[in-house]
Amino acid sequence: MGVYANTVSITQFFITGDLPKNDQFQWFSKKLSDRGFQSIEESAEELSEGWTQVDSPDDASFEAQSDFWRDNYLLFSLRRDQRKIPAAVLKSHSVRDESAFLAQHPNLRRTPKKKREEIKEQVQLRLLSRCLPVPYSADVVWDLRSGILTLYTISSKVIERFEDFFRKTFEGFSPVIIHPFARARILTEGEMREKLEAANQAGSDSVVALIRDNQWLGWEFMLWLLQRGVGGEGDFSICRPGHFASGESFAAWIDDRIQFQGGGEEGGIQKVTVSGSQDSYLEAISALKGGKRITSATVCIEKDENTWKLTLKGDTFGFASFKCPQVRIEKDATVDQMSERESVFFERMFLMEQGIQLFDSLFVSFLTERLGDAWGGRLDSVQAWLEGK
Repeated sequence: MGVYANTVSITQFFITGDLPKNDQFQWFSKKLSDRGFQSIEESAEELSEGWTQVDSPDDASFEAQSDFWRDNYLLFSLRRDQRKIPAAVLKSHSVRDESAFLAQHPNLRRTPKKKREEIKEQVQLRLLSRCLPVPYSADVVWDLRSGILTLYTISSKVIERFEDFFRKTFEGFSPVIIHPFARARILTEGEMREKLEAANQAGSDSVVALIRDNQWLGWEFMLWLLQRGVGGEGDFSICRPGHFASGESFAAWIDDRIQFQGGGEEGGIQKVTVSGSQDSYLEAISALKGGKRITSATVCIEKDENTWKLTLKGDTFGFASFKCPQVRIEKDATVDQMSERESVFFERMFLMEQGIQLFDSLFVSFLTERLGDAWGGRLDSVQAWLEGK
């Protein structure tokens, strides 16, 4: 699900650091090329990782501006090729070679430990040379105008590798994940920001602490949106800058799939998933009354007959299965494939940014209520709903 797909999974980051004032193309070109991907297909190496072009996954040159530059966006991929030998296969071949070794040394009852390790290493090298590497890539879009980078995955392992590789490539720069509290900081100012900071439950400003100790933001946001939808309060107004004008209306609600998590009767963590179209939300009400929290949910946003749909991860605000309206590009026989891909890219960016503008407006509506005087009334409404009143 790369950048050209209508349905993607994304994680967003701030990029801290100062870009050079001049010759930015040359600077970026060298940085990306210096850590470009190197193929291991013709070798026995186990792993290779590096940057490649999105449109040419085997090309890591970044020599021309058209290779990776689209107006204010940089477009590239982090590619990782790895050979993996199944444990059972490695064990089988190692046992076979150990048996051959013992046949040559009848005075030994078992293979010495050092020799056993040597045989295993030799077998692994031999098998690696016969095994094709499996490629995996995650697309990256870096908006130089906003300073926000979008990584097209929500995999925690890939995110960790990306952060490390990015720092090695761009020394002095750091990607900082936009988790719920970080997004709230972006969207608030003045008295509202002060109230947000007063509600901060983290003991430090580290990313890990801000995510772990402020999970209430994701829990309460999704509970708020669920209850508003059930109560017929699904209409909102745009209040964030972007492609839509301020004050325009849109609708949002939670439906389809909701995941709950909380302590079980015998201790430990218990997860409950409610799937399918919801009518009376009886299963959801039961989970909430049992003390469980909403940890992820399908959020639908609708405007002007267009729909954006995503599965929101409450702890990180990663957007899984983020589906935007279908891209429709008029095909012209005189337009080459590269020009068509550029058109698709810009249309994808436009629709995705529209969706994020709508989501941010929705989150601001929640923050305004949560950090204001109206929150007590909202909690009363939630309780009345759970009790069937």
